[in-house]
Amino acid sequence: MSAYVIYYQNGAKMMRPVLTREEYMNLRNSAKQQALLKAVREGKTEEKRHLVQMNYSCMPNADGTLKGTKTTSTTVGMDIDHIKPEEMEAVKQRVLNNKVQLGLLMLEVSARGEGYHLVFKRKAEMTQEENLKWASDLLGVKYDEGAKDITRVFFTTTAAELLYLEDEIFRPSKSPLKGDFPTTTTEKDLPASKAESSPFKGDGRGGLSFKGIPYSEIIAEYWKRTGGEPEEGERNVKLHKLAANLRSICDNRQEVLMQVMPRLGLSEQELQGIISSACKEPAKGSKVMDQIVESMTNDNVNGNGNPLNPSTLEPASATSDLNQRSDLNSLRLASKRLPLGLKESLVGVPKPMQMPVLCAVMPIAAAYADQVEVEYCDGTRMKLGLMSIIRGEQASGKSVCKNAVDVWKRQLEEEDALARKREEEWKEKKKARKANEKAPDDPKVLIRTVPVTVSCSTLLKRMKNSRGHTLYSFGEELDTLRKTNGAGSWSSKYDIYRLSFDQGEWGQDYNSDQAESGMVKVAYNWTMLGTNGALRKCFKQDNIENGLSSRMLISEMPDSAFQKMPKYGKRSDLDEQRIQEAVSRLRGCTGFIDTPRLRKAIEKWVEQKRVEAAKDIDRVKDTYRKRAAVIGFRCGVIHYLLTGREGSSTIDFALMMAQYALDQQISAFGEALEKEYVDAKSECQRYGANHSVFDQLPPAFTLDDLAALKRNDLSRQSLLKIILRWKNDGWVEQVDKQHWKKEDNKTLRQ
Repeated sequence: MSAYVIYYQNGAKMMRPVLTREEYMNLRNSAKQQALLKAVREGKTEEKRHLVQMNYSCMPNADGTLKGTKTTSTTVGMDIDHIKPEEMEAVKQRVLNNKVQLGLLMLEVSARGEGYHLVFKRKAEMTQEENLKWASDLLGVKYDEGAKDITRVFFTTTAAELLYLEDEIFRPSKSPLKGDFPTTTTEKDLPASKAESSPFKGDGRGGLSFKGIPYSEIIAEYWKRTGGEPEEGERNVKLHKLAANLRSICDNRQEVLMQVMPRLGLSEQELQGIISSACKEPAKGSKVMDQIVESMTNDNVNGNGNPLNPSTLEPASATSDLNQRSDLNSLRLASKRLPLGLKESLVGVPKPMQMPVLCAVMPIAAAYADQVEVEYCDGTRMKLGLMSIIRGEQASGKSVCKNAVDVWKRQLEEEDALARKREEEWKEKKKARKANEKAPDDPKVLIRTVPVTVSCSTLLKRMKNSRGHTLYSFGEELDTLRKTNGAGSWSSKYDIYRLSFDQGEWGQDYNSDQAESGMVKVAYNWTMLGTNGALRKCFKQDNIENGLSSRMLISEMPDSAFQKMPKYGKRSDLDEQRIQEAVSRLRGCTGFIDTPRLRKAIEKWVEQKRVEAAKDIDRVKDTYRKRAAVIGFRCGVIHYLLTGREGSSTIDFALMMAQYALDQQISAFGEALEKEYVDAKSECQRYGANHSVFDQLPPAFTLDDLAALKRNDLSRQSLLKIILRWKNDGWVEQVDKQHWKKEDNKTLRQ
């Protein structure tokens, strides 16, 4: 690129392109540079010309090209001089607060220390002078009208006084300016043999890749294998370890590391220091990076030995693993990857039981975050409604879930105890009043924990007094719920559960003062434990087909038949304290929370499941994938609220929970739902991911070919409907009345 630096070496004037951030920072941090700057600020202005000088007049455009010339620049350099000392901080903040709108590339304190130099992206529709005036109005400052030559240089200061420097300044261009200063070295400038073997290439998405694998995905897998992204207090240590491992596949080049390393809130200078420190250590290979690259290289090659297009791969995590494994242990979701509160919930829990415990606490965690609103990938706004059922045979260890939920419930129960005391006092006063005395006013207390056997009338009363909060129930026996909800007005509680998932309206209207009447938004989360038999009795016929089953987060306890007694650990006081900190953090979250990365990941996942279901005409999977995605998304939001950042661990967690919810729903309810689909009964034969009906058909096929792979009682009309769906999805085209052919490259990865 045409940004270049001028400096003096042994009395000679040197001019060269900016190759790396490290080299540039070394020039600014040199003892000579610091001595010269000190002299200038002491009044020796003649020394100013010996300072390192930087020109930014032609940075690469968005497409990597350099369209600027000596008379047309792609950037604007601006001087803000003669600022009063007491105004310096305010001006700096105005510049940094407007850096996005401004397109800020660089900000530094001027050589005299009485102002700032800044460089921003030029608006092509305006002249250089018009750009300067626009920026002046935006920032509320007066620029130096005598310093507006587009080819000018800045006399720089030290690295400490460089307040902002965009990475784009060090990005090489695709087509350097002819007749201008030399550009940085690019891959095509390398000797032929080296260029051919160079692993540092674009990944097709604006980032670098190694052997066809984007560094972003390599880093995401590294975090996954080493305990997750850094938490509070361990950021610098973990980034140092990452850099020390990552340099083995970056040829020990700091400029490559600076491009691919995550920032995690660090400034460019801080990250540069970490990278420099890591690269000073003796060079050695990295076993973990070798394993990651080997496994991901294998994953990125299809059956013909050809690399797959990186743009078709799942972001940040290998979702194919999630399709095959569903328990916490086999997913290698180490407890330290989980955020505050969730991590401590699994302390002392045997690994095979960790996923049921995690599913048990998600509804109450969501209930605490009841003042949060989020946007789903279809554009709808929603609250965090969750209901989970932990199923297992008798004596399967379900009580381990209760122990975790009990810790999470403490704050609600303490507050409810005071409210219940007030309500009891009111009842006693009401009972003790004389016949002619007026009854005391109902205190309308807020009580958020209710038993699962609560009557509809009392539940309505609690919801009317909820003040916008979500109620929560925990039940140790699902069979108790089934018996109390079996007849009369109690049976409407199943409708309440369905409505609670999206906070629909429910109510009742009676002509009696003794019964509660009114309409409310149903905000009600719960966790239930129960046997498989009780689950089958609760979810049959209507409760399968009407959508209640798809709203459940189901988790199955490990098979304990003939197994040795599990060994449980104990949470420390500190563990329980951290769970209370998590509760307080969730309760403190309010308003709309935007999660664009999470939305995009869930949208991609649910579309992948649609394709899989459509190829097999699997209506069961197609039905359950939709709300499983919502459940996974809401769990991901809880993870985000507890971590405070929308990192790869949040996305991995949400995808894991979505896949787990789908697998468990199909396992628990799939067969019953299949029977409900009378018209589709013969269409619901499911195959593995590599053996779908569609994939087994030849490139050109007939109705008879399809009939041979389906059940014998499937009518010709049904076969034609199946093919029509494939045609609408663009998977096949019709050759003639009897023949169809597959479109090229239609695979399950779509």
